[in-house]
Amino acid sequence: MIKFHDREIANEQLVLDSRTELYYLGPTLTLRNCTLIVKVPAKALVLTRARLIDCTIEVARVLKNFSWDDAHLTGCRFKGRYLGNDFGNLEGTADGSIVDCDFTAAQLDETRFLSCDARTMRFPAWPGMTILDPVRRAAELVALPWPGELREFFQWYGEERPASTAAVTYFVPDLAKRNGTTPEAIKAVLEKADGVYY
Repeated sequence: MIKFHDREIANEQLVLDSRTELYYLGPTLTLRNCTLIVKVPAKALVLTRARLIDCTIEVARVLKNFSWDDAHLTGCRFKGRYLGNDFGNLEGTADGSIVDCDFTAAQLDETRFLSCDARTMRFPAWPGMTILDPVRRAAELVALPWPGELREFFQWYGEERPASTAAVTYFVPDLAKRNGTTPEAIKAVLEKADGVYY
């Protein structure tokens, strides 16, 4: 077990690469202007009341199904591939937050932004796609002429997603493959949609 806690670290590079240890960041850890290189899977990483300010976070492998909801992220830049991650806080408590972060050098798929102002983020360009306020806009999304199985997919937002979902981001080639369509067919619909970045 490797712990970074109860201190502030500035202007350093932290490489999380052990094949046998768990990494704990927090509690009461502040990383400022640091580079965090994550080479471990989600099960080997725990964030607890950590603050990352103006940091670069780079994942060297796909980081799957990881929740950043117990971290405060401000002005950070993300690189690498993120699948099924949650940023912000699911319950809307003060345990986690995200503001002014840059994901333009990242590949995000099935990634949610919760209890935050998504307009402060910079999201990946095409073939990434980000839908703002998908739960409130579920009926509007379902009404669009989606190809493949995407109409049913977006109907799920009105039924299942937490109301705190401020934005959701997909990697369109993978979204298309999962829903029996093509990126080009999805892009044709996005050109008619409001509140979607691509």
